Amino acid sequence: MTPGSTATLLRPVEEAELPAALAAALDGGPPVAPLPTDPVERARAVQALRLDEPADADAAVVVLSSGSTAEPKAVVLSAAAIRAGATATHDRLGGPGHWLLPLPSHYVAGLMPLARAHLGGTSVVRVARDLSDLPAVDLPSGRRYLSVVPTQLVRALERPDLVAALAGLDAVLVGGGAVDAAVLARARSAGIPCVTTYGMSETCGGCVYDGVPLNGVDVGVDEDDRISVCGPVLFSGYRGRPDLTAVAFESGCFRTADRGGWLTERDGTHRLEVLGRVDDVVVSGGYNVDLFAVEQRALGWSGRGTAEMVVIGVPHPEWGVEVVVVADGPLAFDGLRAWVRAELPAVAAPRRLVVLDRLPRTASDKVDRRRLQQDLAEPEDGR
Repeated sequence: MTPGSTATLLRPVEEAELPAALAAALDGGPPVAPLPTDPVERARAVQALRLDEPADADAAVVVLSSGSTAEPKAVVLSAAAIRAGATATHDRLGGPGHWLLPLPSHYVAGLMPLARAHLGGTSVVRVARDLSDLPAVDLPSGRRYLSVVPTQLVRALERPDLVAALAGLDAVLVGGGAVDAAVLARARSAGIPCVTTYGMSETCGGCVYDGVPLNGVDVGVDEDDRISVCGPVLFSGYRGRPDLTAVAFESGCFRTADRGGWLTERDGTHRLEVLGRVDDVVVSGGYNVDLFAVEQRALGWSGRGTAEMVVIGVPHPEWGVEVVVVADGPLAFDGLRAWVRAELPAVAAPRRLVVLDRLPRTASDKVDRRRLQQDLAEPEDGR
């Protein structure tokens, strides 16, 4: 900064003010930093956002990563990247549309519908997190879209009125985590136009739809199955963390923390299959265990009923890492172990079942795996 100059600072914005503030930022106005409403989340956000420091040169929005598996990072998004993501989404879905928004808008999954609507000249209607008011929503004529996380879709399928409302939309984007294949098939057979999405804060949200990258997006998988993303939708860097930014980029591409591979369809189309996170592979008893593979197998067990479950690795004095199933309902643990062992190595079978009334969630409605790992970790003295 030169003497007498005034630095541009990030403008902290409450959720109710965000649509107008975001529109202004995308049109060249002050960069914005959406704030969570939860006091604990907000305190972490303020620390990561560095609101008293000058804004990054090309920032339009600084959004937090979800923080479900690590401390949240402040992700700098330019107006050009957000526009590229919105345009590519419109191209894939068949044009701009009105958006129903049941997700918090201080994370990228809720932010991007606001951006798409502004850039497409359409509207956004907020709906309840559980979608309970969806049947009563009256949108203007035109295409209608909705973004949800898998848990919201699972719960909606238990209500015929919500199934009918979802089936009347032009696209239901499902992202933020792996979608159980049986759930997806059930939804689609009911007429719900589900589109699975893969992306993250660093890619302006979903950049791969139904396994196919959006226009302008290039996706690579290296020899270690690590996914990288290139293209105009990429973030500019992590605010105040040039060290993390340098590690994240390689030859202009973003190296994600996810593993994947390519599936070839009968028509020759190549689709990306996400296989879990790089850190999903843990060493238990001296053997590598792919937690994502265990979880996918467990989710296919008919004995789980409607229980939601996740599989995590928890530090253990004997095994190094213990494979643990956490569910929100009682399960026949021996039956689950036998189901996993029928397809995966014996070492992959979960060693413990923890039943909770409710799985902890982040503000973006993902299961808070980091919190579960912390809560379930064995004390160092084994007590």
